[in-house]
Amino acid sequence: MMHTAVGWHVEMEFQEDDDHTRAVAMVRLPDGSEIRAHGQASRHRTDPNQPRVGEEIAGARALNDLAMQMLAKAHGEIDAASGRTSHPIHV
Repeated sequence: MMHTAVGWHVEMEFQEDDDHTRAVAMVRLPDGSEIRAHGQASRHRTDPNQPRVGEEIAGARALNDLAMQMLAKAHGEIDAASGRTSHPIHV
């Protein structure tokens, strides 16, 4: 039996100001589809300015959104292939 190695590359972009960080995650799947997801973080006025922390939080939230969208996509594909409504996919 032959196995095919598949790789996915996730791209992350950030936009920041002194108090907010926004992240966009994007993955291109082998079927040609692209999924984009967003996350954000806000610095409390009493917190020190730590841009890397904002990136980590916003990035994690974007990746979580990406994961949920991919689970929904897979669920839809399972339903389409089986012709019935399948059980929800849980994380």
